[in-house]
Amino acid sequence: MSLLRIRKPKTRKGKKVLLAREPQLIESARTMLFVDGRKCGGNVKLCMKDLQQLKKPLVKVLNRKNDITPFDDPSSLEFLTMKNDAALFTFGSTSKKRPDNIIIGRIFENEVLDMFELGIKRYQSISEFKNEKIGACVKPCLVFNGPKWAQTEELRRLRNYFIDMFQREKVESIRLQGIEHVLSFTVTDDMSILMRSYKILLKKSGQKTPRIELEEIGPSADFSIRRTKIASDDLYKLARKQPKQLRVTKKKNISTDALGNTKGRVHLGKQQTGSIQTRRVKALKKSPEEKRADRQKKKVALKAAAVEALSTAD
Repeated sequence: MSLLRIRKPKTRKGKKVLLAREPQLIESARTMLFVDGRKCGGNVKLCMKDLQQLKKPLVKVLNRKNDITPFDDPSSLEFLTMKNDAALFTFGSTSKKRPDNIIIGRIFENEVLDMFELGIKRYQSISEFKNEKIGACVKPCLVFNGPKWAQTEELRRLRNYFIDMFQREKVESIRLQGIEHVLSFTVTDDMSILMRSYKILLKKSGQKTPRIELEEIGPSADFSIRRTKIASDDLYKLARKQPKQLRVTKKKNISTDALGNTKGRVHLGKQQTGSIQTRRVKALKKSPEEKRADRQKKKVALKAAAVEALSTAD
């Protein structure tokens, strides 16, 4: 019952922590919590260690072993994620029934939103690849190969989870030399997930655009999907809801071309040029000679009209 009570912060630091945990208009990058099960070792430990290296510094590790069964009772895992302020989690365990088992998932409103159980069929850690590695805190490029990622709702949610997992701070612009790391995910015919990690090498090509080569740096893993627990469509839609302040409203008569230039169309009413008050300038006034010539033209025109009227009357 103590977890359900609302406690007011007694210190300034406690108030700051609670404010940081409240929903924000612009959410920061998500932290991942790593939890060891009752038995955890071998490939499971290597995999979790490599995932921590890829996710750094947005990781929190609990080294104490926990007797938790997330698919049966996720309450303990939800409490640990809430206590450590983590939105993602990885739970590693191994048993006779499910050897080399990893459970990955995410939290929404302090409850499990999506959860996927993956079995490690084959694993090569980063230390097994004897080559030069990338630096820390590098945002990877994610590649999802094949159309099978869109065949089932579970695979679509798993693809979305991987995007959340390796998402970092948003940047306004990038440079070519800053793209160093690629993570590739492939779904095979037997519904296995192949994860590969490559380093991008920029080679000379004789042109402005360099020639790109990929060098595998690890980790390299083959996963099998064992169990999944995904949220309902309504809850998933609620989790993805965007605040009104961040929604881009469409403006009338404004468009953007292919080059990114913003163009607008302005509608004007009919102009009444006859009623426009113009400034009287002395230079625009007619001279006496021009006025005299105009009067003479009017007299000639009137005489011509009178003669024409008399001729038609006869």
